[in-house]
Amino acid sequence: MTDLQKWLASFVLTVVLVAICYLWIDRPVALLAHETRQFLPLDLLPRRLPVVAAPLAGATLLVLAVRALMRRPLTRPYAVLLLCTLSFFIAEGLKTYLKSAFGRTWPESWMGPHISFIRDGAYGFSPFHGGPAYTAFPSGHTTAVCAVVSVLWACYPKFRPLYVSCVLATAVAVVVANFHFVSDVIAGIFLGTSVGWITMAMWRAGVEDPSYGQSANFAAANRSDVHWSERQLKPARENGGADGRTIERITDDR
Repeated sequence: MTDLQKWLASFVLTVVLVAICYLWIDRPVALLAHETRQFLPLDLLPRRLPVVAAPLAGATLLVLAVRALMRRPLTRPYAVLLLCTLSFFIAEGLKTYLKSAFGRTWPESWMGPHISFIRDGAYGFSPFHGGPAYTAFPSGHTTAVCAVVSVLWACYPKFRPLYVSCVLATAVAVVVANFHFVSDVIAGIFLGTSVGWITMAMWRAGVEDPSYGQSANFAAANRSDVHWSERQLKPARENGGADGRTIERITDDR
């Protein structure tokens, strides 16, 4: 199967699982979580994760930007950080629009006195309704975690058991704390994983695959601390260039 076929198959599977959970699983699990939540303080991770994740990602992007302005090389660890940060922010943007588009109510009124399934019996989707009470689907927590983890999954595969543990811990925490329905979490996993997967695919297509442009030369230039500049040289009739311009290789003496 091609990557596109794999993604389409994952999309169809996600739709089927979300439909099953919506019809038969979400409400019983939300009621059970409500009873459990009265005895266990399980909402610490769901509340703290959004507060920490966005500033951390922003600070990482700022550090990478400063390094770029200082003309520091983009080594593998920094490239992975860049991809994780970009994947996170892209997923955050898509998640925000999708939440508004689907307009699903929350399992419980954890953000204040707003409408919810536990308090008011409100259950379902109201597309483009607007307002914080209609932004449960998909789960932003699992979207963010999977957007980062899917990049790390491809770059550092030996830690994959740890990545799976992080995703499972996040998913269980938001469901048991009654922050999200099970179907919200499934949709968040698909969205975050898709963004990370596509981010890695674009990076590989543009940088690592020699069949795309001059990526092989680009990689060689990075390894040898060489950069390129374009200068106006002699007329075309003297140097054989089509437009009187050529590319001169400049070696950095650092």
